[in-house]
Amino acid sequence: MSITQRLLQEALRFKKLFIIGFIFLLGAVTAELIGPIIAMKVIDDHVREAKGTIDMAPIMQLLVIYAVVALFNALFSYYQTLYFQNAGSHVIMNLRNKLFRHMQQLPIKYFDNLPAGKVVARITNDTQTILELFTVLLPTYLSGFVNVTAIIIAIFFFNWKVGVAAFMVIPLLIGWLVIYRKLSDQYNHVTREKNSDMNAMLNESINGMTIIQAFNQEEKIQQEFNDLNDEYLRNYSRIIQLDSLTSHNLMGTIRSIIFAVMIYVFGSTYMSSEATLTAGMMYVLVEYLTRLFNPMYNLVNNLSVLEQARVSAVRVYEMLDEKAEVKEDDAVIRLAGDVVFEDVSFAYKGNEYVLEHINIHARRGETVALVGHTGSGKSSIMNLLFRFYDPSKGRILMDGIDSKTVTKTSLREHMGIVLQDPYLYSGTILSNITLNDPKISRERAIEALNSVGGDRVLDGLELGIDTPVTEKGNTFSSGQRQLISFARALAFDPAILILDEATASIDSETESIIQRAMDVLKEGRTTFIIAHRLSTIKNAEQIVVLDKGHIVEHGNHRTLIGLGGQYAKMYQLQSAQN
Repeated sequence: MSITQRLLQEALRFKKLFIIGFIFLLGAVTAELIGPIIAMKVIDDHVREAKGTIDMAPIMQLLVIYAVVALFNALFSYYQTLYFQNAGSHVIMNLRNKLFRHMQQLPIKYFDNLPAGKVVARITNDTQTILELFTVLLPTYLSGFVNVTAIIIAIFFFNWKVGVAAFMVIPLLIGWLVIYRKLSDQYNHVTREKNSDMNAMLNESINGMTIIQAFNQEEKIQQEFNDLNDEYLRNYSRIIQLDSLTSHNLMGTIRSIIFAVMIYVFGSTYMSSEATLTAGMMYVLVEYLTRLFNPMYNLVNNLSVLEQARVSAVRVYEMLDEKAEVKEDDAVIRLAGDVVFEDVSFAYKGNEYVLEHINIHARRGETVALVGHTGSGKSSIMNLLFRFYDPSKGRILMDGIDSKTVTKTSLREHMGIVLQDPYLYSGTILSNITLNDPKISRERAIEALNSVGGDRVLDGLELGIDTPVTEKGNTFSSGQRQLISFARALAFDPAILILDEATASIDSETESIIQRAMDVLKEGRTTFIIAHRLSTIKNAEQIVVLDKGHIVEHGNHRTLIGLGGQYAKMYQLQSAQN
């Protein structure tokens, strides 16, 4: 299905508004065409034919009619714009909602390959450009088409020779549209892409401003941004050159040719003995030809906007065409928490395996700690547990069922996670714990927060759990953010809990609070801990030591210390540092 057909489908959702707008458009065009005819009647019937004095009574009647027609033209134009703007805004609102909903259903690997700024540009900048297609371009082109068609028919009615000359504008205009699209297509693609690149860079720069300033990288980042901006300007300048060639030179030349034809026709007719072209008719033809070129100027001047909207639509539908993880509506199973990795191997790309032959059996209620240096595969195991990715080889069993046969909705319904760098959303402490899920009551959220030492978070806060939270929770300490994130996971009562370096960013006192809460809350819940602080996992039933995607040691703390292997060396090194 073409982009035009897909955009048409979006518009048909609000066809009633578009149809009403088109009816008002027809009324405005009709009123606009009647005006010159009234003026012709005044000139030919009451001014040119007057013998000495002019009878003003019929002229005043025609002028009143002219004023009424002009008033209707203004009203029709107003409502035409109102309905088209309203319809276009509804189309884009619906498209943005669809795009945002689709974005949330895209697999994690999609965001691994596309910077956040580019995703934002698709949902905001590109849809805003498409909005202009419906609110500006569509009324302009429809109005132009109706005006041009009606005016050419009217000119034919008055003088067929001038009508033929006027009609020749149509194939010239269509030909230029085709040529323009071919010439500008590549430039518009580059400008939209560079605009996305700048958005991505802005997003990264804002999030990483602390690092940029701390390492005095302002000039370097500025130069990178300047390079992107220069490339954008170079391509945009080429579009401007095309527009400049079109808007005045091309249309001005065609207009001069048409007026030359009209002058010739008028002169030859007027000089003949059978002159039928009156002064009033001449006025009408001049007025119609002037009005013929006004919409054409608008059509041609908006070619760049039209092409930008088309390119933006291509980018939006490229994102919508990405295969999403469909949220299944089937019944949600209740996981008990028995997890088995059965000879699992996994690669993000091709045969570049980051995990190979992983075998782990976590029984219900057990705590399994994953240990290893950076890049050993700990986070990849977490991604497989949540089915952000599926194993390349082997399988993961949940309560004896292959996880691939369990819907992701069912699986994630009973899994919780606490990340090393907890993310808090704009809202309140309460909304960050419940995520506005109606199944999580206020009382349950407070209970979860208190169970992880919530007094540390609420201490000194006048509004308590209703305290506002800014984006990322920058007004809270890292320990407070971690406790809120921990309470969030517990409020959803997961059967399987994953702690990804959950105590890495907090002080020892806060860590002890979490550890005490964990001792109470682990019962009946399978817990996977990814940790660098080995002191926090001494009581884990299983400790899995990973190295370059392989399990090199497996056992409890005492067993691994007794082996004197990699885990023992890591533990001794950390103990010495403490």
